[in-house]
Amino acid sequence: MFRFSLLTTALALIGFTATAGPRPVAPPDSIGVEYRNNVMLIKHRVTPGETLYGVARRYKVPVEQIVEANAGQKGALVTGQIVLVPRNRVVLSRPATPAPAAAATTRSLPTDARGNRLYKVEPGVTLFAIARRFQTTPAELARLNGFPANYNVRVGETVIVAAGTGSAAGAARPTPAPVAAARPAPTARPERDEEAEREARETREREARERATRERARDSATTPPTSAVDETAAEKDRAPARASEIVRRVSESGLATAIQTDASDKYLALHKTAPVGTIMQVRNIMNGQSVYVRVIGPLPDTGENTNILVRLSKKAVQRLATPDQRFRVETSYVP
Repeated sequence: MFRFSLLTTALALIGFTATAGPRPVAPPDSIGVEYRNNVMLIKHRVTPGETLYGVARRYKVPVEQIVEANAGQKGALVTGQIVLVPRNRVVLSRPATPAPAAAATTRSLPTDARGNRLYKVEPGVTLFAIARRFQTTPAELARLNGFPANYNVRVGETVIVAAGTGSAAGAARPTPAPVAAARPAPTARPERDEEAEREARETREREARERATRERARDSATTPPTSAVDETAAEKDRAPARASEIVRRVSESGLATAIQTDASDKYLALHKTAPVGTIMQVRNIMNGQSVYVRVIGPLPDTGENTNILVRLSKKAVQRLATPDQRFRVETSYVP
């Protein structure tokens, strides 16, 4: 009888010890884990009355990460729903490398003479979308292209998305030789607009005749020759007979850019001082290409035109064969 009592007591103590000992019991709302893109995701079962904010606070994870892990989960949670909760710790040793992919995308773009990577704007694309696509910022794109902060890109416009290596400090400025290899070599004489050239020639000749007439009238009224000496002096003071001797041309140099609102197929220009109707020669300093344009109005004296000498129609810019939005030119015209 005493043995039976001892055996019963021992069995009772063993059962109590096994029951009271700690056991690794998983939380009822966590049913496992899975891995995606080197990140561990905890499977959480939603309990009655639980919210997305409550799940984020329970696991100490930002709400935005939970929304992203669950394909844009928004609104109230449903009881029994499985929510994936990302852990901040990366569980695999292989690092994610998105930068090479972005670099490969940039390398596929065409370049200009300075090595800048160029992107041609497609319909529906904004400056912010371009920055996100090539992993940069709108402010950086505005700096590279000289845009204002609120600039809206247009379809077909060329935007610099990455600066070329030739623009770095201390690097030599690229010569125009590679550009000449990429496109047909310019002819010995720049191609010109025949109509504008003819009108410019007629204007010069007409002005020469008018000035010569005024000079002769003034000389005849004030200094009539009376002797051989007087005739020699009169011949010396006589107005030049050739137009090239009396025409005074105005030459300037500065920056040129396109007229953004231009939709014509003519060679036109806006200039700050040249009169309307003036026929002006514009030469691209970088490649020597020239074009004759007609001044159709004054260049507004606004902030965006502070450093601009002349604005040209898009066809005139195309004739000058430049990939840059702003480029240095020389202008020449008869006032």
